[in-house]
Amino acid sequence: MRTLVTASHVIGYDPEADDHVLIRDGQVVYEGNRIVHVGHGHDPADCDVVIDAGLALVGPGFVDLDALADIDHALLDTWHADGRGLQWSQEYANGGPAAVFDADDRAFLRAYALGQLLRNGITTAMPIAAETHSDWAETYDDLMSVADSAARLGLRMYLGPSYRSAVPVVTADGNRTLHWRPERGEAGLADAIRFVRDVDGAHDGLIRGALLPCRIETLTPELMRATARAAEDLDCLVRLHCLQGTGELRELADRHHTTPLGLLKETGLLGGRLLIPHAIYIGGHGEVDTPYAGELDDLATIAGIVHCPHTMVRYGAALEDFDRYRAAGVTIAMGTDSFPPDMIRNMDYGTNLSKLTTGRLEAGSAADYHRAATLGGARALGRDDLGRLAPGALADLVVVRLDGPRTGPVDDPVRTMLMNTSGADVDTVVVDGRTVLRGGTLPGVDETAWRLRAQGLFDRMKDAYAGRDYLHRTTAELFPGSFRSGDQPPSCSSSAASVR
Repeated sequence: MRTLVTASHVIGYDPEADDHVLIRDGQVVYEGNRIVHVGHGHDPADCDVVIDAGLALVGPGFVDLDALADIDHALLDTWHADGRGLQWSQEYANGGPAAVFDADDRAFLRAYALGQLLRNGITTAMPIAAETHSDWAETYDDLMSVADSAARLGLRMYLGPSYRSAVPVVTADGNRTLHWRPERGEAGLADAIRFVRDVDGAHDGLIRGALLPCRIETLTPELMRATARAAEDLDCLVRLHCLQGTGELRELADRHHTTPLGLLKETGLLGGRLLIPHAIYIGGHGEVDTPYAGELDDLATIAGIVHCPHTMVRYGAALEDFDRYRAAGVTIAMGTDSFPPDMIRNMDYGTNLSKLTTGRLEAGSAADYHRAATLGGARALGRDDLGRLAPGALADLVVVRLDGPRTGPVDDPVRTMLMNTSGADVDTVVVDGRTVLRGGTLPGVDETAWRLRAQGLFDRMKDAYAGRDYLHRTTAELFPGSFRSGDQPPSCSSSAASVR
């Protein structure tokens, strides 16, 4: 089956420049799961299917390496002055935590989240999910269900169950600490290794394995060393969240007398297999006490950092100089890391934050953020068949409509996409030659049923926080509304009428 897609704007790829190019009134042709032509002049009569996207931007699918696989991330914990009530209490951890959802509900939540990724033009994803409502972390069976859902929906994924040696908790007097269970981290790594061996390359290569431990401060050095050895043996990537807060810096300095990057070096993780989400708090950052000491040089040696501006600004943080990281040779990929997983809004937040943190209007250009969401993610994965529309590349593409009544006039289409549209304007998504989103709709999905079930599970998940709170507060106390509940007061006219 040969398919031709035409649009007013197509983002092609120039291999000599190793960069995107913008083609006006362009064509993309794919046959099976491979692109065979990008540009002009292909005869429509030579194709089985011809699609005219009209006033739209057709580009490579987005690569999301810190991708939402849940429904609550950054929705409930980014507006509290004190988020201690949303962590496990020490009492709860000591009593033996229990999963809020059974296996069937967890499988649905993951499938629902994967559908949201596709709706937002994400074609390749490495997931993240909250462990708060689990009994420790993810399981082998959890991720097998994610692999099945991804294959059914048509999403390309790098997968592995999360694992950790400790969980952050809050003591009865309100102090934060870590509740250690090193044996659970070791068991989690064993399951993760088994998972990678069992699924890597499954579903015609749509599913790849990766080791995805939790935050650096929740791992023992022994578990980190074992992870480094396993990654080399499996020849797979490791993603480890670090350099994402000053509390992490203090924790590692107190416990290990080193920095996060120092610990990565000591344990053998720092290198070409490592992805680091966030990577914000390095020497020289405005909130870090130490000056720059070569941290960007170290970050330039790894597979890449995963930049998540939308999530970080919700927590009141930002990467201080996106362009400085790029100039240092750091590979920058993108992650949405929040709900909704809107990569377009994510890129727009990134460009705006770059202006704010540097004071330069030209900082963090739309082009560079689009490169990070496509070519950067592909490079971080070691893939030259993703993140670009070029003959021989996999047929992953996204169509973003530019003719919506709210979009307004089109300037440069890339800047217009970032500034004037959102994930709601993603019309069509193709992954591996398969159309997985058409007219903004997921084929074969009962949208109403999914929404209602997701709402019910979200409400149950929200209620469960009360059972873990160190102060034993109710759900209403933990999550007050933006406005108090109450009846509408009488209008002036009705009041006057009652007086007369």
